[in-house]
Amino acid sequence: MLKLAIALAAGVLLAGQAAAQERPSQAVIDAYLHSTFGKASPEWQARIKPDETLAICNTMRNNPSSAQSDEILKREATRVTYPADGKFLGDWKKGYAVANNGRGGQFSDPPGTVAGGNCFACHQLDPKEVSYGTLGPSLTAYGKDRKYDAESVKDAYIKIYNSMAVVPCSNMPRFGVNKVLSEAQIKDVMAYLFDPESPVNK
Repeated sequence: MLKLAIALAAGVLLAGQAAAQERPSQAVIDAYLHSTFGKASPEWQARIKPDETLAICNTMRNNPSSAQSDEILKREATRVTYPADGKFLGDWKKGYAVANNGRGGQFSDPPGTVAGGNCFACHQLDPKEVSYGTLGPSLTAYGKDRKYDAESVKDAYIKIYNSMAVVPCSNMPRFGVNKVLSEAQIKDVMAYLFDPESPVNK
């Protein structure tokens, strides 16, 4: 009798675990999102609808097929806008301020709030910085390690402007495409990464 009770309990536990791992249907997820944003402004209402790339990433749980990955890279590359003046680097001191600013893009932000990149939440940048995230790779000595190569500068700009033009279903925000950061802010962050005088490269 005791063995039967244990077996039944184990069966209930396994069934509960399996149920917990089942993903709700996309319709249920969409309905929930719409309900939580029910009183939001039209601008915020529009933001909960994923674009074509994000829809694929959501459906495939960030594991797109090879064909879908190629499709994402091709489509997202066309969305990258390069600086009209041909210059990729701004002011590294301003870049530090952008990288260290986690404000902006939040429902509670007052109008006119300047968004930051919140880069330290995921990356180590200045080697002397003691507070940083590890979701992304360390970026210490980023420009120095790449010998300040012009092609590496351009590649980094693309990654910051539109991460999915480099890595399909990347966890990194698409700062330029989604207008989280302005072109000037991105160029300042680029300087923080590449300027020889930046603490990142000391």
